[in-house]
Amino acid sequence: MRGTVLYAPGDVRVEDRPDPRIEQPTDAVIRLAATCVCGSDLWPYRGIEPVNQPTPMGHEYVGIVEEVGSEVRTIKPGQFVVGSFFASDNTCEICRAGYQTSCVRREFAAATGAQAQYARIALADGTLVATPGMPDPDLIPSLLAASDVLGTGWFGAVAAEVGPGKTVAVVGDGAVGLLAVLAARQLGAERIIAMSRHEPRQKLALEFGATDLVTERGDEGVARVKELTGGLGAHSVIEAVGTQESMMQAIRSTRPGGHVGYVGVAHDVALPGEELFFSHVHLHGGPAPVRQYLPELIGLIWDRAIDPGKVFDLTLPLEQAAEGYKAMDERRAIKTLLQP
Repeated sequence: MRGTVLYAPGDVRVEDRPDPRIEQPTDAVIRLAATCVCGSDLWPYRGIEPVNQPTPMGHEYVGIVEEVGSEVRTIKPGQFVVGSFFASDNTCEICRAGYQTSCVRREFAAATGAQAQYARIALADGTLVATPGMPDPDLIPSLLAASDVLGTGWFGAVAAEVGPGKTVAVVGDGAVGLLAVLAARQLGAERIIAMSRHEPRQKLALEFGATDLVTERGDEGVARVKELTGGLGAHSVIEAVGTQESMMQAIRSTRPGGHVGYVGVAHDVALPGEELFFSHVHLHGGPAPVRQYLPELIGLIWDRAIDPGKVFDLTLPLEQAAEGYKAMDERRAIKTLLQP
């Protein structure tokens, strides 16, 4: 098969790779209908995370089941499936509590890399969710979004305790931040402040349900949120970047007693204990338990109640994956969909 491999920062290649095969009786092999580049893939692409060896890339996927292991019971060949970036058994005590990304059997779901033509998915029964039937082609981008960025934005909103009557601020205007706006609207937020200085992203944020736009960053952004909220700050703030600046902007934009849901992959983030102590701000986040939300999100997409696939503003053949990375790195694209 053809698959994407990162050799070094900025060095993305699509090359011949071994076809995935069943290695454990709980595995499935799927033929990918669509895959994509994630904002978190840009950390190693930019050299912020080390690249020590050629690494198969990709962890977002939808496709048709080709083969299953002997112990797989609920997933069958021919089904169209959506899965999470972490594999989970969905039966352990941690999974039943709704934190499948901390499953006691957790492992990377697509060890063979999902920016490819095929992928081996571990713990298939617990990881994959079948759609009600074969989706119309125009639904595939939205189902792909559910595999990570929609579920991650959704978890950010849930962790921030978004709900009716709440004012929500979203720090970050990448795909996760934009879909956190969508999630906040679905969860009934009264006011949604999207923090963005890029016009195409602002436009999509408004389409997804944002009521206010803030272009300032850092302390200036915090001051603007306070100004919009009578000096108090937002009830709920979703942090969708993962830097020191974004985390502090999120915490400082939150009113006392409010909640921060942080889903940006943290890089060199250090929290000032005394400031946090006196802020009375709740913090909750981490790798999104996408599997918890997949049945609900698939249902909303299938019924065409939401259209998260709009975050894909660049579609390329798999062979042009390097251009997809470059476009996102240069902020010419919000998110690149790759067609195997």
